Amino acid sequence: MTTLTTRAAATYARLELETSVGAASPQRLIVMLYDGVLRALGAGRAALLRKDAAARGAALSKAIAIIDEGLRPALDLEAGGEIAQNLEALYVYITHRLLQANLKAEIEPLEEAARLLGELKEAWDVVLAEPAVPVEVAHPEPRGAMSYGRA
Repeated sequence: MTTLTTRAAATYARLELETSVGAASPQRLIVMLYDGVLRALGAGRAALLRKDAAARGAALSKAIAIIDEGLRPALDLEAGGEIAQNLEALYVYITHRLLQANLKAEIEPLEEAARLLGELKEAWDVVLAEPAVPVEVAHPEPRGAMSYGRA
């Protein structure tokens, strides 16, 4: 590919992502964050296996940033109650495991983090796949109202 073609492809990809983000529901945005963190973990795993410390650090730092700057701030700790608090604690734990994986060049904590995040993403995929349940509001006729239907 030429430099111009590479730049054009990168611009297209960036604009496509911006369009996807702008049109996504809040639930879809969470799934996109999970997709991004799992991609970063895959890149981190590959870098760890080929013993590329710089690439491993960059990929795992990106994964941690997605958790700390995307997933954690999306939690509503007040309205979400115990579930949101548990997710917060899990995100903190996963971040700690990713730091261990990076500092010690260990694959086990990285794979544990990927497994946990993968399970969370699967749950969100189920939520997105379920059709929204319409809420019907009953509007009773006021007392003494006349009915115009056929008797």
